Amino acid sequence: RFPPRPNLQRRRPPSAPMVNPPELYHRILDVPRGTSSQGLRAAYKGLARKWHPDKHPPASKPEAEARFKAITEAYEALLDQQENRAVFGVCNDDRAAEMFGTFGAGGGGGGARMARTRSDDFCMRSAPATPAREFTKVYSSGNTGGRRAFAEFSSSIMRKAPPLERALECTLEELCRGCKKQVKFTRDVVTKNGSIVKKEVTQAIMVKPGWRKGHKVTLDGMGDERPGCLPADAVFTVAEKKHSMFKRVGDDLVLKAKVPLVNALTGWSFSFRLLSGKKVSCKFDDEVICPGYEKVIKGEGMPIAEQRGARGDLRVKLEIVFPEQLTDEQRAGLAEILKDCT
Repeated sequence: RFPPRPNLQRRRPPSAPMVNPPELYHRILDVPRGTSSQGLRAAYKGLARKWHPDKHPPASKPEAEARFKAITEAYEALLDQQENRAVFGVCNDDRAAEMFGTFGAGGGGGGARMARTRSDDFCMRSAPATPAREFTKVYSSGNTGGRRAFAEFSSSIMRKAPPLERALECTLEELCRGCKKQVKFTRDVVTKNGSIVKKEVTQAIMVKPGWRKGHKVTLDGMGDERPGCLPADAVFTVAEKKHSMFKRVGDDLVLKAKVPLVNALTGWSFSFRLLSGKKVSCKFDDEVICPGYEKVIKGEGMPIAEQRGARGDLRVKLEIVFPEQLTDEQRAGLAEILKDCT
């Protein structure tokens, strides 16, 4: 009688060492830890279709090539790890650990020979110049130089040059209504011979109603280029230009107006136009305007970007202008008029 078959789930040996941590490969494929081989294959196919260099124009082709290589590397490494676990799962823990240790050290023992499964078969079926063949050749190599080259390549393709940061100056009218702004900036570009030159670029940014000061707009891959790195992003930060009439406070607009003392006591009205161009009139016929008076007009402030159709309020703050001096006759007249006021 044959001995009972071991439980693979309970007696799973440690996975073969990778040059890069598995978490990095999971992030590249955007899959959770423990994803099945079918899940890895589906994620790889979707990303490979998206980032295949032949589907990208010359401007974004370098980034597409780097991402495509990284995706293929991650897929091959995680798939090899799963197959290695399946192969060594039939061994006892000590023997499996010994085999994996031999594989990780680059030796010529049985572990290294047995670990040649899916990746080598994949290379045999691939064209000589495909990324998968090159990755597997380095990944499966037992020499230290091959693993070092693989590690250097893996780290370089994941690096990204520092972002190119610029200000996106907008008026309150533009932030209220929304607009299309053309921005010009200069970026570093790597030529075919590896030198870096300056290039002026023009990009369109659609400003959405309600954007606030400090809002960031990222243009992927439109920043500076560096040899061996992914192109940096161009990041534009919204800056509000000072307005002659309104001041923005959150989603509200504040309007300050000066009222002569006589009008504050006897009645006053004034009109103005909102940022949208709408004309608004404010009348104070039956009330006395006191110092610090504030009138709130609901829904006439800035649009709220996160809530469609919602707007802040318009707060009209009135400042009373007192006369700098009065004659004796004026003082006596005011005292007589106001003596019975409480």
